Amino acid sequence: MDLLAVVVVVALAMGFNYTNGFHDAANAIATSVSTRALTPRTALVMAAVFNLFGAFIGTKVASTVGSGIIDPPSGIVGLIIVGSALVGATAWNLLTWWKGLPSSSSHALFGGMIGASLAAGTTVLWQGVLDKIVIPMVLSPVIGLILGYFVMAAILWIFRRRHPGRATRGFRYAQTLSAAAMALGHGLQDAGKTMGIIVLALTVGGYQKSSSIPLWVKISTALIISAGTYSGGWRIMRTLGRKIIHLDPPQGFAAEASGASILYVAGLGFGVPISTTHTITATIMGVGATKRLSAVRWGVAKNIVTGWVLTLPGAAVVAALVYALTIPFH
Repeated sequence: MDLLAVVVVVALAMGFNYTNGFHDAANAIATSVSTRALTPRTALVMAAVFNLFGAFIGTKVASTVGSGIIDPPSGIVGLIIVGSALVGATAWNLLTWWKGLPSSSSHALFGGMIGASLAAGTTVLWQGVLDKIVIPMVLSPVIGLILGYFVMAAILWIFRRRHPGRATRGFRYAQTLSAAAMALGHGLQDAGKTMGIIVLALTVGGYQKSSSIPLWVKISTALIISAGTYSGGWRIMRTLGRKIIHLDPPQGFAAEASGASILYVAGLGFGVPISTTHTITATIMGVGATKRLSAVRWGVAKNIVTGWVLTLPGAAVVAALVYALTIPFH
């Protein structure tokens, strides 16, 4: 029975991983597509490849997700908690994708984990939630907004005497690199979260004792998030690439370069699982603000921030309901 439950939970994790890929594909490529630096299909292929590579460059994020947020009991109840968390996160991903809102798959997963644990009356590691989720959730968009603004301001100053047409062409080529960097950072961050939840399921199910990530988990997670990315998330791409602000290539490069640098510092340096969605959206807003504050469509930004605020509690409620409906049948 426990083996079947483990298989089901791993399958749910891979389903979440796939939705994460197509839900967050826009994070890496929306700006490059909107500035016509890359065609949509070329951008998706590149993002899928670099998502795949990114999944192998660090494991600190996986360790945080696997052991720093909840502490479910061993056995079937613990597996139901993890499975309910994944259903809650996947449901929220699909809802926000349908609405075209760039919400955070990461915070949907965290909300699901917390909601299912609270419904079960088991341990939530609140200090870990504060340190690894709440503080980064607040800081990463603020840092993204500020860094995006200053990187764009620096570009405007450095290239102030260059011919605008030549500079734009150069940044269009440079966006290939910055979009690849964003995709690599997304693989580092988001594939690591799925790896961590699978390791947690294996541990709870009694099939693993250490926190190391099996090779089959790394490979399968990387392949599935890459496949999800290739399938695309066009609804959210329109929101990020066009509705917040009309971007040109220098702005797109500044937003992507700023966002990618934040992902690497958080993931490789501190093992903090931050939201790629929050990060790139904030850097786009910061870049846009260098033109003039009114250039940013703050009404769209308000809707996005509302989605951010609702993500964690929304996924938590869904996960708690799934747990409540599932537990009587175990």
